[in-house]
Amino acid sequence: MHEVAAGAGAGPLNRCVACGAARAARACAACGHAPVVLDGFDCYAPALARGGAGYDAVHYATLAQLEASNFWFRARNQIIVDALRRHLPGFGSFLEIGCGTGFVLSGIRAAFPAADLTGTEVFTEGLAHAAPRLPGVRLVQMDARDIPAAGSFDAIGAFDVVEHIEDDRQVLAEAHRALAPGGLLMLTVPQHAWLWSEQDEIAHHVRRYSRADLLEKTRTAGFEIVQASSFVTLLLPLMMLSRLRKLDPGAASDPYREMRIAPWMNRLLFLVMQVDRAALRLRLPLPMGGSLLLVARKPRQ
Repeated sequence: MHEVAAGAGAGPLNRCVACGAARAARACAACGHAPVVLDGFDCYAPALARGGAGYDAVHYATLAQLEASNFWFRARNQIIVDALRRHLPGFGSFLEIGCGTGFVLSGIRAAFPAADLTGTEVFTEGLAHAAPRLPGVRLVQMDARDIPAAGSFDAIGAFDVVEHIEDDRQVLAEAHRALAPGGLLMLTVPQHAWLWSEQDEIAHHVRRYSRADLLEKTRTAGFEIVQASSFVTLLLPLMMLSRLRKLDPGAASDPYREMRIAPWMNRLLFLVMQVDRAALRLRLPLPMGGSLLLVARKPRQ
């Protein structure tokens, strides 16, 4: 469901990015601005839609092939769905910042088939890979630093996205504005600066977070913290060894090198991550881990 039909309603994307006014249709009644259609998708930041220096669209195709069977993506989807069920089981609308190829949204849709879902991505190539996975889901291009919504979403998620963005504080502020009062923000991010390696550089990470840093930025944006916990905890020693190992020649051209593992190992690591999942469901504190899950709420007043 792409917002490309003339006269189509704005739905939860109710804010004009040109003038900031509320809008009820694709074209803003106040200034006449409407999103540009590129590659079949409404684009709210068209200058960014087709990439720039260092952008390689082939990565989306590779990711789409690997993530559905990879232990980490599968386990992370379970953790995200568990958190939604625990903290906001009756949500009506959900926006994902940086939906990539649509793997997370496909898991959310399977768990919450009645929810109104919106997937966003800065590059239209990602949306082109998400569309076959997500028929009937609203997919639009946008800049996460300027979300075309105000007070209209019950929940917003950004899963391993904000570490790629220099101005993460602006992204959090935009998410706060786009959420309805009482709405839920969910983030997953890579954790521990001391785990920084060439793999982070290959993935174009700007930072790895500490818990204190992410909580401070989220609170400053106006959120109340609901849950903050590590995961990928039992696998942390293996992750540390992987980071210490010298990269193979040519690894810099393959950001998905760590995902190419033997099937038996993939199955084993998925089972290990079920322990992390169980700990998160029981709200057991996991102070260390390769990733951090944060759930926060926009106050009702």
